Amino acid sequence: MTTATTTPVTIMRQHLIDPEICIRCNTCEETCPVDAISHDSRNYVVDASKCKYCYNCISPCPTGAIDNWRHVVAETAYPLAEQLLWDTLPEQVALDESAGVGAGDTATALPDDVEKIAAASTSGQGGVAPPPWSAAHPYINLYSIQKPAVATVSGNFRLTAPDASSDIRHIVLDFGNASFPVLEGQTIGILAPGLDAHGKPHHVRLYSVASPRDGERPRYNNLSLTVKRVTADHEGKDVRGIASNYLCDLKKGDKVNVVGPYGTSFLMPNHPGSNLLMICTGTGSAPMRAMTERRRRKAQPKEDGKLMLFFGARTPDELPYFGPLTRLPKEFIDINFAFSRIPAQPRQYVQDLIRSRADEVVGLLRSENTYLYLCGLKGMEKGVDEAFTDICGRNGLEWKALQAQLLQNGRYHVETY
Repeated sequence: MTTATTTPVTIMRQHLIDPEICIRCNTCEETCPVDAISHDSRNYVVDASKCKYCYNCISPCPTGAIDNWRHVVAETAYPLAEQLLWDTLPEQVALDESAGVGAGDTATALPDDVEKIAAASTSGQGGVAPPPWSAAHPYINLYSIQKPAVATVSGNFRLTAPDASSDIRHIVLDFGNASFPVLEGQTIGILAPGLDAHGKPHHVRLYSVASPRDGERPRYNNLSLTVKRVTADHEGKDVRGIASNYLCDLKKGDKVNVVGPYGTSFLMPNHPGSNLLMICTGTGSAPMRAMTERRRRKAQPKEDGKLMLFFGARTPDELPYFGPLTRLPKEFIDINFAFSRIPAQPRQYVQDLIRSRADEVVGLLRSENTYLYLCGLKGMEKGVDEAFTDICGRNGLEWKALQAQLLQNGRYHVETY
C-alpha cells in the first residue's frame, strides 16, 4: 500500500486596490508606513511581500477602493506587474487544483490571516484623526464615476493679480436639482473629459470645497473651489495639469461631472468655544476659507472661540482671497501672512510666523478646545513640525506627545499634497 504524500501550501489573504473606483488621490501611498503601496500613471498597487496588514491605509481612503482582499496561494500571489495592468479586480478563485492546490496538498494560513485581519480592521482609525466630536455628520460617495452629478459653472473668477505667476481661480458650481451636501473640509472629485495616454478616461482629481455648508451663495445649491492652473511640477518642469487647466478654462454655463463628496476627518467642530488654529499655503486656503466663512455667517459668532490663521504665499499678488481677508475684523480672526518672494525683503514662511507668535500659539495648544488644521504643499509639514517642536519645548510642552494626543482626540488634521 502506497502512502500519499502531502505538500504544504501556504494560503494568504492578499491586499488589493480596486482600479474601477480608485480615484488616485495618493492617500494610501502616503499613509503606508512600509512603502508597500506604489503607483504608475494607471493604477495604485500593493506589494504582497511588503504589506504588514497594519490597516493604516484603510480609514483615509475616500472611496473604499483600498479595502479589497483575495485569498491566494502565497507562492502565486498577484505580482505588481499584473496589478498595474488591471482595469477591474479579479474574482476570488476557488483554492483547488485550478489555483495550484492539489488534492495531496495541505493548506496553512499565514500568521496575519483572517481572524487577525478582521480584528485589525475594526480596531480604530489606523493612524488617521477622527473628526471633532461635535462635527456635523458628513455624507460621502453619493455620486460615483459611473453616475456622477452634473454641475453648471455659475462663476469663474481669477483671484491672483493679472501679472502674477500663479493663475488661481475661484470657481462656483451649481448643482441644480441634484442633492450634493458638503461640509467645510470635505472634497469633491472632478472628472475631466478626454482620454489619457492609455486610451482610458482621466483619473478623478480631488479639490477641497472653499464654501461653507450652506453654499457659496446661501440657500442656493452651489459650492466653490479654489483651483490653481498647473503648468509645472514641484521640480519646475513644464507639465500641464489635466483637471486644473480644464477647470480654469471653464466658462459660465459649462457642465462639469462631479463625484463624491469625500472626507470624514478634516471637519470643523460645531460646539461653542472651539478654537481653530489654521495653517495653509496657496490653494490649501480652500477649507480654511470654508470654515472661516461658516463662522462669519453664524448668528451668534460671539459664542465661538478664537480663529487664528497662518497663510503663506510667494507674494501678496499670488495669495488667494488676499483682499477679502484683509477686510475681516481683527477681533473676528487673527491673520498672519507670510511672503517668501518679496523683493529686497527676507524670505518668510508660515513656520517663521508661528515662532514669532509663540505665546499666542502655545496658549491655544494648551486649550482642550483648540483644533489644528494644516493644508497645502507637503513640503510645509516639516517646517511647521519643527516650529511646534521649538515653541512647545520653550514653554514646557513636548510637541510629539501633544501631537499624538491631538491626533487621537480628533484635534489635529493634515491635508497636504
